[in-house]
Amino acid sequence: MIKVSNLNAYYGQFHVLKDVNITVEEKGVVVILGPNGHGKSTLLKSICGLAERITGDISLNGTPISQLPTEKIVDLGVVYIAETRELFPNMTVLENLKLGAYSKHARPFEAQNLEKVLDLFPRLADRRGQMASTMSGGEAKMLAIARGLMSNATFLAVDEPSLGLQPNLRTEVFNTIQTINEQGMTILLVEQNIPQIAQLASKIYVLEEGQITFEGSKDEAVSDDHLKEIFLGM
Repeated sequence: MIKVSNLNAYYGQFHVLKDVNITVEEKGVVVILGPNGHGKSTLLKSICGLAERITGDISLNGTPISQLPTEKIVDLGVVYIAETRELFPNMTVLENLKLGAYSKHARPFEAQNLEKVLDLFPRLADRRGQMASTMSGGEAKMLAIARGLMSNATFLAVDEPSLGLQPNLRTEVFNTIQTINEQGMTILLVEQNIPQIAQLASKIYVLEEGQITFEGSKDEAVSDDHLKEIFLGM
């Protein structure tokens, strides 16, 4: 579905990603692991048209998208969900959700997708009139994911969904991501909570110092000597 070839990304003069190659198959869950500050979020942003400057090729089902503006990439069903959530705090849950369907591509499906996300996230259904600023961290993360789904997405690039969450909420968020994937969503995920997320992964990449240093299944990852420390949470 998504193919990234020889991707280089820059912030100013800083060379963040160096000849990165990854493939995300349709309906798969691909997980990007690696130390903080080594380019994982930049990779997701590059795919979604949010990086400052890139070279290389990114394609969606064979169609080049690397030179498209962000709004066109969203219209094609590719959506980035930031670790910072980026909600509108002074708007209600329902208003935030409806803003997810702002594009011409998503607008005809607003009612249908709203019903789906409120069924998927019953906690949001109960709080649809609540201001986003009053939500807990876990609820806010659920709202960010649900708003992404409102865009009629087929590909979600999710940045550290469990960041700052209590263990029980982490499990709830991961279970929801698994359900979304089982319903047909393709997911590219950056995550630090390795033992839980590895169970979801159809493929794992490790990104270190802007370069892919490992590619394989979760079983191959846990048997790799270099990666054992990572999978032990170190």
